[in-house]
Order: sequence, then C-alpha cells, then structure tokens
Amino acid sequence: GPLQSWATYWQDPRVKGIEGKGERLGDNHTMKLPPALILAAAASLTAADEYNHKYSAGDKVDLWVNKVGPYANPQEAYEYYILPYCAPETRHHPNEAGSFNALKAHSIGERLGGHALRHSGHDLVYPATATAGGAGVLETCTTDPLTEDQVRLFSTAASDQWFYQMYVDDLPVWGMVGELLPDLDAAKAEHYGSDVSHLEAAVAAHAENGGEFKPYVYTKRTLKVSYNGERIIKVDLTSEPASLTEVRAGVRLKFELDVQWAATDVPFHSRFDRYLDHAFFKHQIHWFSIFNSFMMVLFLMGLVALILLRTLRKDYARYALSHTGVGVGGKRDVEEGSDLEEDDDDDGKPLVRGGQAGTEDSGWKQVHGDVFRAPSFLPLLAAILGTGWQLVTLVVGVVLFAVAGPLHGEVHEERGEVLHAILVCYSLSSVVAGYASGGDFKLYHATTAAGRGGKGATAAGGGATQWQLTMALTVLLLPTVLGGVLAFLNGIALVYGTIFYIPFLVMLKLFFLWVFVSVPLCIVGTLMGRHAKLGGGRGGDPFPCRVNAIPRPIPDDVPWYGVPANLVPFAGLLSFGSIFIELYYILTSLWNYKFYHVYGFLLGVYAILCLVVCMTTIIVVYFCLNAENYLWQWTALCSGGSTALYVFLYSIYYFVFKTSMHGFVQTCFYFGYMSLISLGLGTLCGTLGHWAGSKFVRTIFQNVKVD
Repeated sequence: GPLQSWATYWQDPRVKGIEGKGERLGDNHTMKLPPALILAAAASLTAADEYNHKYSAGDKVDLWVNKVGPYANPQEAYEYYILPYCAPETRHHPNEAGSFNALKAHSIGERLGGHALRHSGHDLVYPATATAGGAGVLETCTTDPLTEDQVRLFSTAASDQWFYQMYVDDLPVWGMVGELLPDLDAAKAEHYGSDVSHLEAAVAAHAENGGEFKPYVYTKRTLKVSYNGERIIKVDLTSEPASLTEVRAGVRLKFELDVQWAATDVPFHSRFDRYLDHAFFKHQIHWFSIFNSFMMVLFLMGLVALILLRTLRKDYARYALSHTGVGVGGKRDVEEGSDLEEDDDDDGKPLVRGGQAGTEDSGWKQVHGDVFRAPSFLPLLAAILGTGWQLVTLVVGVVLFAVAGPLHGEVHEERGEVLHAILVCYSLSSVVAGYASGGDFKLYHATTAAGRGGKGATAAGGGATQWQLTMALTVLLLPTVLGGVLAFLNGIALVYGTIFYIPFLVMLKLFFLWVFVSVPLCIVGTLMGRHAKLGGGRGGDPFPCRVNAIPRPIPDDVPWYGVPANLVPFAGLLSFGSIFIELYYILTSLWNYKFYHVYGFLLGVYAILCLVVCMTTIIVVYFCLNAENYLWQWTALCSGGSTALYVFLYSIYYFVFKTSMHGFVQTCFYFGYMSLISLGLGTLCGTLGHWAGSKFVRTIFQNVKVD
C-alpha cells in the first residue's frame, strides 16, 4: 500500500514471537537464580533473531505472512488467512480454537502502515555452511475440502489478480495467488506439453474465441534464501507454474513450500538495494527536474530583485521628492538654474514634472495607515499560520531524519519507521504551532479596538475570549480535520475488513499522545507567543507605520493584475511547476509499491518550493498594494496555499491515467489521503507565503517618510 515501505523506528527488541499461549519464539532463557540471570543477560546480547539480523547454524528463522489483495488496489488489502490457505501443524499453528493465526506484535507505525504479520507456521532452520546448497527442505500442508464460499474467494483472487506478501528477516517477498486460465490439462497437451510457463498464446486465443476461464491456484512455492555468514542477504519467492491447480468445491489443496539456502558474497549493508529501483528514481529526467526548478527560482529571484531595486527605488525617489523642498502651493523651493526640476529616473523620465510635486501619495504608499491593520477572522488566521509552521517544522524534521538514514538505519528498511518519526515530530512541534499562533495574534490584536482598549473592547470581551479562541483553534484545527477523514476511512476499512483498519487500542494510544503531549505543548507555546516581545518600530510599536482608526475604502476600478483573485492562481501554478516531477515520484512510491529513498532530492525540491512560494507571494502582494488594496494577509496565505489546488488536480490525473485503481474502497482511500496531503501542503505553502509577504511589507514601509 502507500505506506507499505514505511517502517517503525522504535520496536521492543524483547518481543521475539507471536502473541498467544504465553509463548515467545527464540526465547530459551529461564530466570531462576542470579547466576542464571547473568547468563541469560549475556546470552541475550548474542541471541540470534530478526531484530539484530544475526543467526547461527540451527537457529529458527521466522517466515511471516502479511496480506493479500488486488495488485491494482494497494489499500484493498486483507489479512493473509482470509483466503483458505493452510499452515503446517506446528507450535505456531496448533489446531486449537483461538490459537491459530496469532498476530505478531506490532508497533503503532506498523499498524498505521497497514501491516498484519502472522506466522506462516513454517520453521526455517538456518543452515551450517558445510551443509548449505543442498536439495532444500520441502514442507507441506493440506486444506480441508473446499466449500463453495472458499471456492468463490479463490476465484475472486484469481480473477482480480490478487497477490500476497511475506517477510523473512524483515525482507519482503511477493507472489501471485493464482490465474484465470482455460482448461489447463487440455492446453498443456495441445500446446506446450508439460510446460505451462508459456501459456500466454493459448490464453489469448481462448479469450478471442470467447471460451470459459477457470480459477487456478499456485500450490507450490520455492523460497530461496541467500546468506552471508551469519546474515540473511536475499530472499526470492517463486510460484511454480506446473503446480497450478483448478479450484473446485470438495477438492483438497496440497500446498508445498520448498526452502532452499544458498551462500552469497553480497555484503549485509547493501541487501536492500535490489528493492530501491535506482534506474527509476535516479533517471536523467529526475536530475533535469531539479535543474528546471532551480532555473525557475533564479528567474523569480530576478523578478523580485527588479521590483525591489528598480521599481521600488523609483517609488522611494518620487515619494522623497514629494515630501522635501515643497513650498507654498506645492511649488518646490528651488534656486534659479537649479537642475532639481530635471530629476529623472533610470529610464530618463522626470520624477517631478514642471517643478510640481505630487500633493498626495499614490500607489502602495497611500495605504500606509491601513497596511498593518488586523485582518478579518484574526483567530482563525493565527491558528492556520501556527499549524502551518508546525507542518514546516515537521517536514524538515522528518526529511532530515530520513536523509540521516546511514547514521541510524535507512528508514525504508524498517516497517513503520517514517510514520513513527512523523508522530514524534508532530507531537514535539506542537509548541511551534502554539508559539506562532500566539505571536501572530498578539501582533495584530494590538491594532484592534479591543487591543487599543477602545469602545469595542467591551464587546470583544477585552480580547480574553479571542485569545482562548485562538488557542482552541490551534489545538483542534489540524487534529479535527485529520481525525474526521481518518475516521471515515477507518469505518470503510472496518466494514470491508481490510487490514488498514486502525484498532481501538492504537486509536487510544494516539489519543493519549495528543492529549498528554501535543495539547500541553501547544498551550505552552501559545502562552510563550502571547508574552513574547514584539520586534518592530519606534516607541515600542511593532509596526513601522501607525494604523488609522478609520479604514480607507479600497478602490474598485483597478487593472486586472491588481485583483487578488486573478493573481493567486498564477502564483500556485508557478509553485506547482517547481515540484510536479518530484510529485510524480512520490505518488508512484505511495501507490505503486516502490520504496522511496532519494530523500536528498526531496530536501532539495522542498527548499526550491519554499523559495518559489516566497518569491511569487511577494510579487502578488506588491501588485495588490500598488492597486491600493491593503488586505494582503489572506491574499498572501491564499497565494501560497493555491499550490494545493494544483496538487489535488494532478492527483486526479494520476488516478485516471497512471494507475488501474478501481472500486469504492480504493477510491475512498486514494482521494481521502490525497485530500489530506493537498490540504497539508496548502497550509504549509500558505504559511511560507504569509511570512514572505509580511517581511516584504515591513521592509518597504520602513524606508518611507510618513507625515
């Protein structure tokens, strides 16, 4: 599924087996006396198991079965034993009610990632070097006579191309359940004899003639395990075509697993390389996308530099001339023969015509008394900005954690590790959300009637209610949206019985994590932001310009490029253009069973996205201010956040043209997850856009003289 390559970071190394009957695999130590305790502790340091990935001759190696489901639908995955597979009668699968199919211990990250590992019942024994390379060990089991319902299950699996997943020493392997074929015995005799691995032509011819297809199941698998010394390096699973058996009611299916061991000289640290698909992720087009995005950044930086160094300089010069040397009637006091009357800009055009200076400001400077006015719905804006800064921190933390994989272990090698890192970073970054929202609210609250203690202060509750509302929104905004979508998807998973259902105990743990870690940190951060010192202007004023008591009207007759609704979509399009190629690789990893591992690329694209969002937002804010529209705060937020719209539209295109997903379950999961991803990215980009717009507005108004 989209989360299958994500792995757990924290696992309890003491958990060595499956739940049930108090039995733990590989644990042969008994604590009776202090010397025995010492010996057990010493032995545990060298114990061979799947947690330290070291084995000795004769050690048991666990083969875990994970899930089955349609190959085209990653989220429509079910537990392995939903199909009537059998398992050897071993201590892992005693033929007693309640003991068969006991689950392996899972972490929160594994559960959220849709993993449900159960023991296969097969006891793999790590070989001695001297005996390796033999004929292998053949383990068999036989099902009870198949019922009509069980036949339907196998028929559905064969017709919908179901696959299954297994794990050996944390290395995944996959295999197909079965095939829909014409009469196999007749096809073998007529076309290929006993060779059924080349039946494609027979199947195609049978389909053209409108013949009937029957469900067949692979009943023999060959598991080849390659090892180097005390380490397992590679696992290959092959389904034998000659073992295809027709599924009929009343038939007993005999399943065979041929376990073979082979020595290899491949080092342990590179055993996961075969899963990473370097040819796909490090293709030339990937490098070209980085270069293309970098060139876009240079272009936008040049455009912003043009605005700052050329256009604004002319504005400053014109405003300076209009406020200095002005005599009676607006005539400049100049001496005869003076050339001040001929002041020109860089293009040779006069800044002041005929010695007549402008009697009033024009353009962006005319809104100096309103540009720092508190925006509408200030608590909501502050909460969104706080959530955005939390997401910025979370993404940086998780990506850096993944980039540092060589130091602590690659994140794609352990199930649920990325999800666990996301949970930890989200919880700890809640203090950032509180601090940012509290600081933004305090900054603009001083310009409101309640903040100034004016007539509206009583009606506004003196600001106390607004503070509480801001804190509550910051605490609840993201968890409410996230929890609502996940609850809907969890209900669907529960009804359809998929393994992406989040158990109640996991939900309870997540709730406790939020209540006892995230919420207190967010409240503490809000209080810190509320009492933080506001930087800024002279006399303790946080803004370089005073805010007028009465807001000025916003002109309606402005050019099209002065209307925010016309500019915001263009800003989002440029931001999306800088990431859409990397977005393709990310979506392919999420929905097409690939292990994303090029986190250096991701970090570079993330930095480029931040720069592009900031540059485009500055341009949008400048054009709006030049049209004397001082409501720039929400405009800046929407300018950066509009990237989410294009990401979601691209996800629709990807779903229709790049995948074969179908069905209600998969469609709901796909668009539910993509809605959350788009919303989170929009909040993140909008926050960066607001920050850039705020810095730009402060910078330009700090350098003008105001009467």
